[in-house]
Amino acid sequence: MTQPFELPRFYMPYPARLNPHLDEARAHSTHWARAMGMLEGSGIWEQSDLDAHDYGLLCAYTHPDCDGPALSLVTDWYVWVFFFDDHFLEAFKRTQDREGGKSHLDRLPQFMPMDLQTPVPEPENPVEAGLADLWARTVPSMSLDWRRRFAVATEHLLRESLWELSNIDEGRIANPVEYIEMRRKVGGAPWSAGLVEYATAEVPASVAGSRPLRVLMETFSDGVHLRNDLFSYQREVEEEGELSNGVLVLETFFGCSTQEAADTVNDILTSRLHQFEHTALTEVPALALEKGLTPDEVAAIGAYTRGLQDWQSGGHEWHMRSSRYMNKGARAEERLFGPSGPGLSAADVRGLLTDGRATGTAPTPFGRRGRLRAYTHVPFQQVGPSLIPDFHMPYEVELSPHLDRARSRLTPWMHRTGILQEGVWDEDKLTAYDLPLCAAGLDPDATPEALDLSSQWLAWGTYGDDYYPLVFGHRRDLAGARLCTERLSSCMPLDGEAPPAPVNGMERGLLDLWTRTTAGMDPEQQRALRTAVDIMTESWLWELSNQLQHRIPDPVDYLEMRRATFGADLTKNLCRMGHGPEVPPEVYRSGTVRALENAAIDYAMLINDVFSYQKEIQYEGEFHNALLVVQNFFGCDYPAALRIVGDLMTRRMEQFQHVAARELPVLCADFELPEEARTVMDGYVGELQNYMSGILNWHRGCHRYGAADLARRTHGFVPDLAPAVTWRPAPVAR
Repeated sequence: MTQPFELPRFYMPYPARLNPHLDEARAHSTHWARAMGMLEGSGIWEQSDLDAHDYGLLCAYTHPDCDGPALSLVTDWYVWVFFFDDHFLEAFKRTQDREGGKSHLDRLPQFMPMDLQTPVPEPENPVEAGLADLWARTVPSMSLDWRRRFAVATEHLLRESLWELSNIDEGRIANPVEYIEMRRKVGGAPWSAGLVEYATAEVPASVAGSRPLRVLMETFSDGVHLRNDLFSYQREVEEEGELSNGVLVLETFFGCSTQEAADTVNDILTSRLHQFEHTALTEVPALALEKGLTPDEVAAIGAYTRGLQDWQSGGHEWHMRSSRYMNKGARAEERLFGPSGPGLSAADVRGLLTDGRATGTAPTPFGRRGRLRAYTHVPFQQVGPSLIPDFHMPYEVELSPHLDRARSRLTPWMHRTGILQEGVWDEDKLTAYDLPLCAAGLDPDATPEALDLSSQWLAWGTYGDDYYPLVFGHRRDLAGARLCTERLSSCMPLDGEAPPAPVNGMERGLLDLWTRTTAGMDPEQQRALRTAVDIMTESWLWELSNQLQHRIPDPVDYLEMRRATFGADLTKNLCRMGHGPEVPPEVYRSGTVRALENAAIDYAMLINDVFSYQKEIQYEGEFHNALLVVQNFFGCDYPAALRIVGDLMTRRMEQFQHVAARELPVLCADFELPEEARTVMDGYVGELQNYMSGILNWHRGCHRYGAADLARRTHGFVPDLAPAVTWRPAPVAR
């Protein structure tokens, strides 16, 4: 069969290594698969299928340093997960049996108890039998924290298969952002990262949820999945009718050829591997110092990081050899640089010196000099007025009738906190920015008091987002910014803690907002709100770090961190405050609700990036704007970047509408929510609609971004208000 595209040159600068216990793992996994009922008689695999796929070789390449018993156990896990995938395809995807698939998936978490003394059901099929056996053999040697994380990753891998099944049923192809997010769950690489911990060293629980460790896992996941998409396109798309493939997603989004889409997937893969390396070499060491990790803990993170790297190179080598994938001709290409031989297809240093495109295709927009280009942007370039397209907005804005009252009350509150005396804002800026207009659109039914509170939260967050780069960025004072962030967190006391005495406007404002907002909250709601504010303020440190490194961020990292810098978690918490206990927290944590929220948030934050392009690029020397990130990645001009961003906004809006209309009712049915809870969820959808339309209306109506407003305004410290140079702590409109 003719291949649909030529495989690109992959960026993989380190060689794959082979575990010496390969034959032991092969023999053991064959015996185990037969004992679990996965071979003859299963209707899924025969012995010849297992031999051809050679999961023992996969695990020997991806876990080169573990001992024989550990390699055999890891190999059994991979036999199980690939059998699950093929079994789900035959039993439920081909027949489009969502109800049967859901029933099958609902039973599987019962075979993963945190306490092994908890009885499990009698297995009814090879998938259940395999999971019960593997869980009992694996978890005794791991901590409870690891068990929880691995169980969640396994459930995501299993349960989000329904997302793929629903898309097949509807003939629906995901948008690029949705695909990256969902592929991490469906593709199982976070689950693979858990097994890397088992085979190398467990990550310390104190930092397992930190940004650096999360980014290592996510970049690893994206690298594994995008590479797999390139090798499996022919089997999945052409033979199985699969719609969950990154090459197909980009073909559809850009309307381009398969070869062009494949080359762009490889560019994203390369960028994600660059992000992995950047995080490992810059963010992880800083985290170790900040948290005071012991030498053993640092060594564990190092071993885990090396394990993820081994998985990348080993997985690449296995894809080049396995009969499961499209790889004809890939190994025959003449090697111009570096050594050759078994295991060294993953050490072609041409990825460092040349582009990543297949021979004879157009030059890559990223692969040749993408890493360097991220550091060569010249700030404060004159770009002219921001171009504002005709946004796809299906919802009408509604405004609170208490808008004028909120406007009149915001300025006195800002003076009382001392914010307007710190040299960053003055009354002119505060009036021009008109944050009550934004609040009035976000919550048109708010009481006068609630509108005051939301207006003040917006003003405080927007001020903080301006403060960090202006004060700490200009002084290159990352240490001062970290201290500021710690103090702001302490201004939100929990469990009877005593707050610090505020020393500036930011702290006084946050203490006042916290006291009034949490007055009627239970401790769990208070912790959730504090976490949301912490996520926002800590994301400003990420922006500041990039500013000091003179670095335009990776596109995926930018989009995901932009939600934090935009204050999305804070906004979500404030929206949910009046929902009451009718909706179980598991509903809000579901993939469906997360997808709904992220689509709305992405739409809103990209509105902000479009409007603020001139303000940020020309007047502030910013590196954090989606249009600049797209220009850097694709090597295109501003109008082309605007078209790409505009198309993505439209697709995210369409996804929001799809989830609200199709997926949310199914979720409510799956959870058997009563009518009261369904009404609450319908109201939440309406709040997110107000969120998008209200933010668009505010950008059109305020005087923060227009060319004439920018030209007349002071940029930097406000004359006569600039304070003496001392350290100051510092849904966010940028």
